[in-house]
Parts: sequence; structure tokens; C-alpha cells
Amino acid sequence: MVTIRSIRFPDEYPSVYALWERAGSGIHLGSTDQPAEMEKKIARDPDLFLVAEKEGRLVGAVLGGFDGRRGLVYHLAVEPGERRQGIGEALMNELENRLRQKGCRRYYLLVTWDNVDALRFYERRGAERMHLAVLGKNLD
Repeated sequence: MVTIRSIRFPDEYPSVYALWERAGSGIHLGSTDQPAEMEKKIARDPDLFLVAEKEGRLVGAVLGGFDGRRGLVYHLAVEPGERRQGIGEALMNELENRLRQKGCRRYYLLVTWDNVDALRFYERRGAERMHLAVLGKNLD
């Protein structure tokens, strides 16, 4: 049985970070994923960083955000040996429920074009491809 719950930060964060590192090329970790930066995120949305626990092990995680207008989904990952068992679905269902409770009506997520499995996963859940240019700028 899998339990979906909020992360116990900072204690469980090293395990989640390691999961993200093992997840494959779809998750791009950067400086904002370091513990000190993640602490800022947790202070803002502590209830939107979820983990999936099975038999005492963390087997999945997703990080969400809500700015008062739109939601964002970052870094959904499930252990490779635990995939296709509904864990990603359970994480996303709970995240969507929590976003709704905050008043969020729409969320966005970024998926690289070569991550075909992730594109299919989100499209099956009702996400639509948006043909936009994604830009970013480092402020440090």
C-alpha cells in the first residue's frame, strides 16, 4: 500500500533529491534544488511538496507551487522499479486536490519534448500541449 503525504523537510529531502537524480533525463536539477533554496519553497507551500511512501521507503515525489493565481508542478518522479503502478497518478491526484483547496483553477508544468512517456502521462490526465516559447533568466 502506498501513502501520499507531505514531505518531512529537511530530514527526507536527501532521499527525494536522490530519487530525482535517478529519475532519468526528464528532471533537470539546478541550483534552486539545493536544500537552502528548497527551504524557501517549503516556507511558501509546505503542503504542496508530496512524497509517496511504500513499506517505509520513499518511492515517489512531486513538488507543486501556487502563487495565488496559477499553480506549477515540478519534478514528478517515481522510482524506476515502482513505475506503472499508479503512484504517479496518486501523487498528481493529491497535488491537484490540494491546489483546488487553495483556489487554484489552472496549473502549468514543463516537459521536454523528448520525454514522450511524461507527455503521454500528463495528456492522459487532461493536460494540453501549449505551443509557447519558454524563457528563463538567472538573477544571480
